Amino acid sequence: MKKMKLVLIGNGMAGVRTLEELLKIAPDLYDITVFGAEPHPNYNRILLSPVLAGEQTIDQIILNPLSWYAEHGITLHLGKTVTQVDRTRRLVIADDGTTAEYDRLLVATGSLPFILPVPGKDLAGVIAYRDIADTETMIATAQTHRHAVVIGGGLLGLEAANGLMLRGMQVTVVHIAPWLMERQLDDVAGGLLRQSLEQRGLKFLIGAQTQALIGDADSGQGGRVMAVQFKDGSEIPADLVVMAAGIRPNTRLAEAMGLHCQRGIVVSDTLQTVTDPRIYAVGECAAHRGIAYGLVAPLFEQGKVCATHLAQFGIGRYTGSQTSTKLKVTGIDLFSAGNFMGGAGTEEIVMSDPFGGVYKKLVIQDDKLVGACLYGDTVDGSWYFKLLRDGRSVADIRDKLMFGESNIGDVGHQGHNKAAAMADSDEVCGCNGVTKGSICKAIKDKGLFTLEEVRKHTKASASCGSCTGLVEQLLMFTAGGDYSAAPKKKAMCGCTDTSHQEAREAIRRDKLLTIDGVYKALGWRTPNGCSSCRPAINYYLISTWPKEAQDDPQSRYINERSHANIQKDGSYSVIPRMWGGETTADELRRIADAVDKYKIPTVKVTGGQRIDLLGVKKEDLPGVWKDIGMPSGHAYAKALRTVKTCVGSEWCRFGTQDSTQMGKDLERAMWRMYAPHKVKFAVSGCPRNCAEAGIKDVGIIGVDSGWEMYVAGNGGIKTEVAQFFTKLKTPEEVLEYTGAFCQLYREEGWYLERTVHYVHRVGLDHVKKKILDDHEGRRALWAKLQFSLDGEPDPWFEHAKAQVDLRQFSAITPSLPVSA
Repeated sequence: MKKMKLVLIGNGMAGVRTLEELLKIAPDLYDITVFGAEPHPNYNRILLSPVLAGEQTIDQIILNPLSWYAEHGITLHLGKTVTQVDRTRRLVIADDGTTAEYDRLLVATGSLPFILPVPGKDLAGVIAYRDIADTETMIATAQTHRHAVVIGGGLLGLEAANGLMLRGMQVTVVHIAPWLMERQLDDVAGGLLRQSLEQRGLKFLIGAQTQALIGDADSGQGGRVMAVQFKDGSEIPADLVVMAAGIRPNTRLAEAMGLHCQRGIVVSDTLQTVTDPRIYAVGECAAHRGIAYGLVAPLFEQGKVCATHLAQFGIGRYTGSQTSTKLKVTGIDLFSAGNFMGGAGTEEIVMSDPFGGVYKKLVIQDDKLVGACLYGDTVDGSWYFKLLRDGRSVADIRDKLMFGESNIGDVGHQGHNKAAAMADSDEVCGCNGVTKGSICKAIKDKGLFTLEEVRKHTKASASCGSCTGLVEQLLMFTAGGDYSAAPKKKAMCGCTDTSHQEAREAIRRDKLLTIDGVYKALGWRTPNGCSSCRPAINYYLISTWPKEAQDDPQSRYINERSHANIQKDGSYSVIPRMWGGETTADELRRIADAVDKYKIPTVKVTGGQRIDLLGVKKEDLPGVWKDIGMPSGHAYAKALRTVKTCVGSEWCRFGTQDSTQMGKDLERAMWRMYAPHKVKFAVSGCPRNCAEAGIKDVGIIGVDSGWEMYVAGNGGIKTEVAQFFTKLKTPEEVLEYTGAFCQLYREEGWYLERTVHYVHRVGLDHVKKKILDDHEGRRALWAKLQFSLDGEPDPWFEHAKAQVDLRQFSAITPSLPVSA
């Protein structure tokens, strides 16, 4: 039988997913032709932000390589835009004259970015963020320019801003709404997100309205953008402006074809256009029951239904999608679904822990969950969405609802493995609608052992990636000991293909002593590196070859260059070191005098038992350091921060050991220690653990027989309980074992990798083998650390030795106006 002809206009995720579904059920029904306006095969648009951030390459986000089209006999026209469709002759015509006949036509033209209609929108340096070309433009611009402005504080805008910041640009996000991601988050979660991103270095102008983009007329051809002007008359510099203010369905071709369009190409429940039953539409360009969806999961649902009708099965109806949003914005987990804003007739259950970075809001109406908004901890998002979608009463579990699925009914005894507790019909991957049963069946039937293999065969975890952890659990649950969790090599950044481990090994093997020497030896693509790799390489050099490799202050982040924590208003925070949290009346007087002298607005006791002076002007920093006369607390550095203690046996009637003295000894021994990331210790005098040693990088707990040592705890966004390491008898052993662990972490940890992630990566058994089993090796590690720290200067007082450039603290004198 002669095959029918199917033409797909649009080579994006929704259209190609429809072809994949069609080829599963009717592989020989059509001769298929695909037109794609971009010169690339089908790729995962969701993963453009990791490409911008230097975490992935273009090749890694390709979903269907050119070989896939060839294997299925698909004629592919890349870099060709369809400009005309003759519905009478059933003929598709591209901009270069290429034509293709069709019996069925599938339109998947996606969406277009909304460009603000302001003066200057056509200047060079003003772009959208929609495709690979936009991403490559941003990467290239970041290498030669400094100031970027992103207009739009939604998901796309924030990902663009984060990527540009990681590429070394100073980025300001302009958002007209009262809080970030107002469509996915409520005001509280939006505020937490803004606070977290500001701490990373992004700047925000909330409620600002862009009036015009100002160009440099001297650059010719209309000029290049140089500033953004707002409605109030203020301006900020901009070498690059990224428009991320929303999208609109791309219906230009459909309208020219005479198809009915209203908020998109109007389609029925079979995804056929209401104008012409031979023509189908899926994806962001389609409007179904008045809604044009912009999330991946509904678009893939459309593709599945559309495929059944293209296959002439005549079954399946798309009746719309109830959507949830589970995202990871610059490493922060977010989830929302349903009516999370609440309103009349609704009740709200709220848990808020701003310090811990967790916020949860559940909205209930008539004893049913109707909305959820989660920030920081989204592990139960899919369960909440199932409750919402099923519409079941939550009256019987209301008191436990906030604490998640593992606290409900019989699930609690299942332990930490959520995958084992799921039913086969439960959805794992919301983007692709893949259930637990489908994944487990594929693992068993096809002999899958890696995450990449599961992604290839089931599409689970292949889109937004938020279900990756659950898929890995299913692999371990189903494949058992055959499961391979070995990650693919990840490059340090976009400047190189070299991984952190490879860089460390090369520096040690070839005795490389300078950043430029590393770049030359390892063939860096970018000769000067970037803000991601320079600090890492600088740390690897000085930690591998202490006293030989020279520290490069300009390759450190702003906090470490200024030796104080920069705050959101541009002022600084100063935290002097207090040994083990203990201080004296004289130190307190000096702090109080400095506060008065320099008009420091806020004095706060920190969670690590220190005093924080907030709001110090940059030009006052050297004076404050000198007047308080106390050592640097290194609260700004990737270094040992605090050693928290309780009063211990010296004062407490429950204390079994002198925890305060032990804490002071530990801190004095290691206080100048730089590390891959910040390090915190705690020493408790008895098992009551008032110093919270169980969530520190190193926790020491006094017991009757001596001390217990715990490692790799973390009290951050996701609290990680420290793991028991060993029992020790004497304070001298505590110093030696703690120092050996820290030196091993310094030598093997990757830059910006906390101890909890380092131990998770290499395994606690590896650490025990190096420290507990190898006595000589342990002593050698402790000796290496002491050698590294011997003579290490205090940057607050030994400016020359610490290479502190005091010129950075000098106030810039404004130039006087020239008189007429």
